[in-house]
Amino acid sequence: MSARPDRTPLPRSFFDRPVLTVAPDLLGRTLVRRTSDGPMELRITEVEAYEGEADPGSHAYRGRTARNASMFGPPGHAYVYFIYGMWFSLNLVCGPPGHASGVLLRAGEITVGAELARKRRVSARNDRELAKGPARLATALAVDRSLDGTDLCSGTDSPLSLLAGAPVPPDLRSHGPRTGVGGAGAAHPYRYWITHDSTVSPYRAHAPRRRST
Repeated sequence: MSARPDRTPLPRSFFDRPVLTVAPDLLGRTLVRRTSDGPMELRITEVEAYEGEADPGSHAYRGRTARNASMFGPPGHAYVYFIYGMWFSLNLVCGPPGHASGVLLRAGEITVGAELARKRRVSARNDRELAKGPARLATALAVDRSLDGTDLCSGTDSPLSLLAGAPVPPDLRSHGPRTGVGGAGAAHPYRYWITHDSTVSPYRAHAPRRRST
């Protein structure tokens, strides 16, 4: 029988480490989302790491902008961005202030508040699909730009926080290239997931957009 997930909030020191250390250590942790409709919880099953200015695949590769400013802030904060004019994605900021690195939450299992997630993810065929992919995860948890910069370590009044959960041992983790990342960052094996977990999203290589003539 597996141990009951630990309800201890993770301290800021958890995030104040190199992003490639934090990312795999997020697997199995519990993300808490507090909404006006009620609380929701997500068991994290898939993530991707981005190393900021050192990473061609990162939003911060070319420096600080109004969009990515939260990535340069203190560790333990949220970085939420809008993509393709349609979807939001949730990232957790890591490392010391001024060093823009973060972890994209790609997928997870809704363990509390699934009924709320179903109302937001009406196209999901089953509960395994509620947060199967970063846009689906953000939609299920009602994440948008209003949460950008949220402090996950500020206590139970925060709309987002992270609990110790049930961390996954290294022999149950897998890693490989990040989904949809092209160019010089395409081969970086910075995607981590719980091996054989049914909520993990399918891998897709980068597909360059064709320009119309």
